[in-house]
Amino acid sequence: MTDTPTKAAELLHLRGQTLTKGDPIAPPITMASMYHLPGEPGGVPGYGRADQPTWEATEHLLSHLEDAPALLFPSGMGAISAALFATLHAGDKLLVPSDGYYNVRKLADLFLSGLGVEIIERPTAAFAEGGFEGISVVFIETPSNPGLDLVDLAATCEAVRGAGGITVIDNTTMTPLGQRPLELGADVVVASDTKAPGGHSDNLMGHVASRDPALMERVRSWRTVAGGIPGPFEAWLLHRSLETLPLRFATMCATAKALAPRLAAHPAIALCRHTSLPGDPSHNLAATQMETNGFLIGLTLKDAATAEAFIDGCPFLRPATSFGGVHSSAERRARWGDEVAPGFVRLSIGCEPQEPLWAALKEALDRL
Repeated sequence: MTDTPTKAAELLHLRGQTLTKGDPIAPPITMASMYHLPGEPGGVPGYGRADQPTWEATEHLLSHLEDAPALLFPSGMGAISAALFATLHAGDKLLVPSDGYYNVRKLADLFLSGLGVEIIERPTAAFAEGGFEGISVVFIETPSNPGLDLVDLAATCEAVRGAGGITVIDNTTMTPLGQRPLELGADVVVASDTKAPGGHSDNLMGHVASRDPALMERVRSWRTVAGGIPGPFEAWLLHRSLETLPLRFATMCATAKALAPRLAAHPAIALCRHTSLPGDPSHNLAATQMETNGFLIGLTLKDAATAEAFIDGCPFLRPATSFGGVHSSAERRARWGDEVAPGFVRLSIGCEPQEPLWAALKEALDRL
């Protein structure tokens, strides 16, 4: 397994190891769309849609975290789209989770199916049922968003590879610090760096990582040809945020683990999902494939009105979609059509001190 603390320490000094006297410690923001390019092109930056020094600085950090080449995209869905368009062909079958992030299913239904890709859906908790024969690409989200069910990554990736398919793992909820799909046999990792890696709710970004050079070249070609490129300032913001990710992520996960049993014991909560809880269906598997239990908690309250009252009644919760910010946030996910109970709340724990956060959560729950 990866030595995560050492990797986190190294992250802070990656750029520093390349500097010469007088260089800035922080990377500069290169805004150029054109480069000085006399004579024949090649070997130097040529045009801003293909070459961008600020992207490369951020990709250096992401590649270090993933232990694999990484490419930056302007959103998590940009990264997912690139990975799928780089691996699928007309006539292929794509397996996606029926209970994962809904935009992946929308991409598949609205666009990939029209290009001749057959879409198969399965719930995360029963993802391996039916096997993987004849399926070209298997897209896995574990823990699932929002239900927090798990897929056995090592067993599934081995089975998919044995059937001749490719695995694409969405690791958004855990980040490379909490789960390492490539080490468990995945072919490709995608993630929304808008979430915990960015962490401040002010930047859309995503990345693709893989140890397959040919596959990564196709991903790079997709980005260049299709034009789904990140802005240099946004790339710089992510670079800045990645340097504090280990601290923020550790705080968020520790607080979530401390609060989960308290939330589970509160009479207003019918069901609490967090993989640290001994009775959680994902508890045992999480212990074998995740380095931490994450910062997301699933709460089921009596009904939609009760869930909304809880969210609106807590001063230390921001009612917002997305997750992973320094501010704790919560959302009733059924409002987007997710197949969860009307009172299900996805709670994203932020960086607030544990006890004041718990006091605010408990007060809001006690008033229900």
